Amino acid sequence: MIVYFSGTGNSRYCAQCLAEHLNDTTLDVFSFLRDQIAAELASEKPWVFVCPTYAWQMPRVFADFIRAGRFSGSRDAYFVLTCGGETGNAVQSIAALCNEKGFSFKGLLPVVMPDNYLVLFPAPKPGEAEEKIAAALPVLQQAAQQIAAGETLSSPRAGILDKLKSGPVNQGMYRFFIKTKPFRTTDACMSCGKCASLCPLGNITLQDGRPVWGERCTHCMACLCGCPAGAIEYGKATDGKRRYQCPPYKN
Repeated sequence: MIVYFSGTGNSRYCAQCLAEHLNDTTLDVFSFLRDQIAAELASEKPWVFVCPTYAWQMPRVFADFIRAGRFSGSRDAYFVLTCGGETGNAVQSIAALCNEKGFSFKGLLPVVMPDNYLVLFPAPKPGEAEEKIAAALPVLQQAAQQIAAGETLSSPRAGILDKLKSGPVNQGMYRFFIKTKPFRTTDACMSCGKCASLCPLGNITLQDGRPVWGERCTHCMACLCGCPAGAIEYGKATDGKRRYQCPPYKN
């Protein structure tokens, strides 16, 4: 079973690609996260967990989902992390999580996809997103062949800088940077409520027709990039930046 978490579609795209080549099913964890439900899942095929990379680690909300869930059947677990460049030392914490859950860790595959974290980075230029997605396809296809054969994926090796990024830098990002106060709406807001429906953590409510953010946020950018009017900004960091959502997967 391919289990995935996705804010703007990169990880969903990769999960669907893998599912097609592995003749397997996908499961979006959106409802589990939003309703805070512990999953009880079964699969005779290997588990393939697909998610973004947040500050050189697997998102905490996805790690918590795995930690709280019950997974029966196969004990083999593969991990695919979509990223703008690299995954740091995420492999260490993922291997530890597998040990905690009784999984046999079968490797971590980083897949470079268009960067969606507009708080820090610009959105892909016209044509750039398509090029990155096209380059990711053979990487995913090769991984699917290895998974089907029961092989272990070759996880990236981590150096000192990688350990620093995935350790103290990651902790600092969550403690000091991932905040909701800077979120705001412009006069373009249509009060459609789509941002609230897109939030995987149910962190957005409408008050007087305008979105209000709570404190349960993981900076997935689903609201900002999914607003049909482009009316959501994060302070001044996103002013004038293109929005990005990964297109649906097609064979």
